[in-house]
Formats: sequence, structure tokens, C-alpha cells
Amino acid sequence: MTKLHERQHNRKSVLTSLYEAAEHNRPEVSGSVLRAELGLPDEDLSAACAYLADEGLISVDWTSHQTPAAVSLTHEGIRLMEEQEEEQEEEQEGDREGDREDLEETEKTQSDG
Repeated sequence: MTKLHERQHNRKSVLTSLYEAAEHNRPEVSGSVLRAELGLPDEDLSAACAYLADEGLISVDWTSHQTPAAVSLTHEGIRLMEEQEEEQEEEQEGDREGDREDLEETEKTQSDG
């Protein structure tokens, strides 16, 4: 059985892959492409997709073997990924500001010395 952190990683990977595809005007990704891109076994990909679909973050068309045939982000999934992207950008901006402040402090210390 797959451990919790692996399941969480698989779900995040699916969302990230679908979000990147949507950014390139590919709103739907075939299950086989997603499987190959992420390197996940059928059962792990199916479990991740089922969970995310139950959460309302993705839409899945299933094959008769209960594996994903086509997968896409829902509006809610896109909003979640955009929120995460904004948070990352804010963190990076904060890091850059902190680096600038550190550099200014270093330069001030050197000029005082």
C-alpha cells in the first residue's frame, strides 16, 4: 500500500501537470499521457484521480477498466492552483526583499568600517 506522503505527492503531481497543460491551452490530458509524464502505475494514478475528482478539483472520464481516459482541471482546481502560485510568488518576493535588506546592511557595515 502506498504511504500517505506518496499519495499526497501523487495528487500534487497530477494537479501540477494538469495546471501546466492548461497554461499551454491543453485543457484536457489523456490518462496515458498523464501516466507516462508522471511515471505512475495505473492504480496510483487512478487513486489520485479518484480522490481529486471527489474533492471537485478535477474531472475524469474513466475507461471500462477504471483507469483515467481523460483528465482536466475543474474551475475549483484552477482556482486552487492559482492561489498556490500566488503564494509562491509572494514568498519569493519576500525572499528577494530580505536578500536586498541583507545586502544593504552588509554594504552599510562595510562602509562604516
